[in-house]
Amino acid sequence: MRISQLFGKTLREVPAEADTASHQLLLRAGMIHQVAAGVYAYLPLAWRVMKKIEKIIREEMDGAGGQEVMLPVLQPLELWQQTGRDKAFGKSLLVLTDRKERQLALGPTHEEVITELVAHNVQSYRDLPLRLYQIQTKFRDEPRPRAGLVRCREFIMKDLYSFDVDEAGLDESYQKMLQAYRNIYTRCGFAAMLVEADSGAIGGKDSHEFMVIAETGEDEIIYCDKCHYAANVEKAQSVKGKLLAEEPLPMAEVSTPGMKTIEEVSRFLNVPTNKTLKAIFYVADGKLVFVVIRGDLEVNEIKLKNTLHSTDLRLATEGEVTAAGIVAGSASPVGLHGIKVVADDSITSGSNFVAGGNKTDTHLKNVNYPRDFTVDIMADIARAHAGQGCPKCGAPLIATRGIEAGHIFKLGTFLAEKLGASFVDANGVSHPIVMGCYGIGVGRLLAAAIEQNHDAKGIIWPGAIAPYQAYLCPLYREGTQVAEVAERLYRELAAAGLEVLFDDRSESPGVKFSDADLLGIPYRVTVSPRTLQSNSAEVKKRSQKEFELVPLDGVVAKLSEELKEYVRC
Repeated sequence: MRISQLFGKTLREVPAEADTASHQLLLRAGMIHQVAAGVYAYLPLAWRVMKKIEKIIREEMDGAGGQEVMLPVLQPLELWQQTGRDKAFGKSLLVLTDRKERQLALGPTHEEVITELVAHNVQSYRDLPLRLYQIQTKFRDEPRPRAGLVRCREFIMKDLYSFDVDEAGLDESYQKMLQAYRNIYTRCGFAAMLVEADSGAIGGKDSHEFMVIAETGEDEIIYCDKCHYAANVEKAQSVKGKLLAEEPLPMAEVSTPGMKTIEEVSRFLNVPTNKTLKAIFYVADGKLVFVVIRGDLEVNEIKLKNTLHSTDLRLATEGEVTAAGIVAGSASPVGLHGIKVVADDSITSGSNFVAGGNKTDTHLKNVNYPRDFTVDIMADIARAHAGQGCPKCGAPLIATRGIEAGHIFKLGTFLAEKLGASFVDANGVSHPIVMGCYGIGVGRLLAAAIEQNHDAKGIIWPGAIAPYQAYLCPLYREGTQVAEVAERLYRELAAAGLEVLFDDRSESPGVKFSDADLLGIPYRVTVSPRTLQSNSAEVKKRSQKEFELVPLDGVVAKLSEELKEYVRC
């Protein structure tokens, strides 16, 4: 491809709306164009990368026993209502009404559709196992699209669904997909960490994410470098630290004028924050919920939502708290009635806590559970933090950030039961099909590859997914043979099966070199009057500073050897 004919222009300035490296570089390299918030057009260079990623994904899915299908974007809303997941997805589910007043959803995922399809085509245990996948456009009305291709409202995803007769079969499918995903990331040229994850609106019991470590990642990962425990912060557990055992003392009121926050009360009474009980109020599915947790910890709202089996959870407003007769800033579960109380299990690891007195400017000393109050639900609802103990080995936990590049779930039989997907076993007994779900965002992989492979000058594409393999960069000067040699070299490289981006523009060396670095093609081949003095060309790897002078008749062989695993046969 000649750059003079390539659709898309590079930019010198960093776009103001781009806040991550991948977003900035994709825009600057002329690879994507924002059509609306969270909606992007892919230009030729980016689309070549996407097709290469898709090819790798297809090969790994087929190798793991997958069969490719294509499912509709438009889905009857009744399917979602039948499973109840219309409420779980909430406003993220894009719904439209057709001319006959029927409601349709733009598929954010395809569990409902694929399960209904399988229900019509599977009758016997002999029809299973099945692993069906597609690579297709998805739609989610994200409240805050950000980071370019990392969080979009319209995106391309590979989703595979496994259908087995039992849990053992599901385990086998899960392990096959887990290995296939590892192969995909390795072949795409970047590392991904496997972490425990929350299943979210998808549902299911076991769930793992593959995270690409990146400073600008939107997800926080908690991990242990001793035993290799790792989890998304939404799911992560930790050893919260037990307090020294004390004999319970008599509960007593203490005046705390103007003191409302944990920090203020802690300083005023000269007690550590881990000796206080924090009160937080939420509204879960329209009902007020009182949450109590040790004062040095924070509530993990995903854990809380899962504990309550809630589809809608938010912080209560001051008005809602006051209307319930609660004194904000001085609340505790002591003597509280008529409101559901959810407690973090950290309150069982200490004694003689300071808690709200349920009166203005008043707190209670020496509050002990369960002597002084009861709770409706006791669970781990705390957010894990770096420095806390690993739940498996006790070593200090570490925090980092990452981009979710894949998510796999064990769905079980929930959807099969809702949608009537069953099979008859060898004894003539009917059972619901056991399902798994495995998603990977193609655009996210493109963005993740850049987040892990770039420098101050631009992208550094891994060889397997680079839009082109060689950047031919002639530095023209009137009265020289540069143009003739470059044209001949372009033809020879293409004939050898190499993908070449030919910078045939009459631009300065500085502009050409800057664009070569920005676009990140693995190898740059420079032909100039100086190199022709020795009948050679400069061959420079994008990831290295130094170049090598290679005889012109050896350039094709040099690049063919360097790129042999990626060259077309």
